[in-house]
Amino acid sequence: MNNESTNSLSHAEIENDLIKNIHWSTKSKIWISTLLVAFAVCLYFYVTQLIHGLGVTGLHDYASWGIYISNFVFFVAVSLVGMLISSILGLANVTWIKPISRIAEIIAVSFALVAGLVIITDMGRPDRLLNIFIHGRVQSPIVWDIAVVSTYVFVSLLLLYVPLIPDFALIGKKLTGLPKFQLKIYKVLSLGWADKPEQFIIIKKLIKILLVIIIPVAIAIHTVTSWLFALTLRPGWDSSIFGPYFVSGAFVAGAAALVIALYFYRKHYGLEKYITDEHFNLMGKVLVLVSLVYIYFNLNEVLVPGFKPGTAAGAHIQELLVGHEATLYWIVQIFGLAIPFFLLLIPMFRKPIPITIISLAIFVGAWFKRFLIVVPSQLEPYLPIQNVPEKFYQYSPTTAEIAITVGSFVLVLIIMTLISKVIPLIPIWEMKEESK
Repeated sequence: MNNESTNSLSHAEIENDLIKNIHWSTKSKIWISTLLVAFAVCLYFYVTQLIHGLGVTGLHDYASWGIYISNFVFFVAVSLVGMLISSILGLANVTWIKPISRIAEIIAVSFALVAGLVIITDMGRPDRLLNIFIHGRVQSPIVWDIAVVSTYVFVSLLLLYVPLIPDFALIGKKLTGLPKFQLKIYKVLSLGWADKPEQFIIIKKLIKILLVIIIPVAIAIHTVTSWLFALTLRPGWDSSIFGPYFVSGAFVAGAAALVIALYFYRKHYGLEKYITDEHFNLMGKVLVLVSLVYIYFNLNEVLVPGFKPGTAAGAHIQELLVGHEATLYWIVQIFGLAIPFFLLLIPMFRKPIPITIISLAIFVGAWFKRFLIVVPSQLEPYLPIQNVPEKFYQYSPTTAEIAITVGSFVLVLIIMTLISKVIPLIPIWEMKEESK
């Protein structure tokens, strides 16, 4: 990373630049109000589902998992970006990630928190959620999933909070115009921070420990999610590559989400001095690397069962390649993965605006890829579908399902917006160290 932009700044300039987002402008109020109204509309549909049950959805005896589970897998995938940026690159002493690591953690926390709620929307009786904790069996992958999701959320919150301790102390001193209760919260959360050298030594050690801990937890969260599928005998799911396949796909979706967030945070809060064009260039290279690994697993997914055309797995692949799901499959593969990969090899497409557009295509494609993993496999049973209503032959999400799914994305945006209004988006003390 080119450090000239931060090296030329005084500590006072860095402090003023990076705490100016902690206020509610008119645009911010309009934005959060719009999100809250949209969420209220989506919440209405969920209340309708609570009253009338899953009958308001397009789920049925065969496609019992639909866009809710697709969304859950997607949210878990995006949340892995915190581990990719902060842990893997951070422990490798990659210095250019310092200004963007906190934004990666915000994305990780927001998507992981909502992922837990997304799985509840798929439950016909959410009031029975407690039974998983009371009567859950260790043999059940869903118990493992809840355990690792909860652990990942907890460790991610710690990884977001610990580097904020020096910044909380600074905010309490600099932003005296904030409400008293908010200043009191900052004081409590700063844990008596006094900018002493020994405090920095302790906090850096603690951060490194958390960076190490979160790697196996993050890998476990998506590996266990993949086992929810792979431990069944359904064609398309019964695969030993699903663990690394899901993890590699998660890195692609998470990196794309980070690029999108960087663009909008940078533009809205005027962070061009800290989130530079070079960050987008380097994130483009990261996307190329993780996409290359993901492309390998996508080829593996097709080639192995493709050489066994007489099997159930071969029939499933044929359905994806030339059957009912072929149009969506090829759109996702071509416009959500292949074309973005080749475009990002060209430097001009790693500029802020082009890479953000490309990342949006990857992000949308990644969601529909999860849909293709979840739904078609359920419609390829070993026994033919017969003597059932015609709608059971296919799966189409209803307005209620779509609204509830959109609501989960709106909730993520609400969480990210609220977080951005109470903490600096870029670590102030680390930027001050860079400027020495």
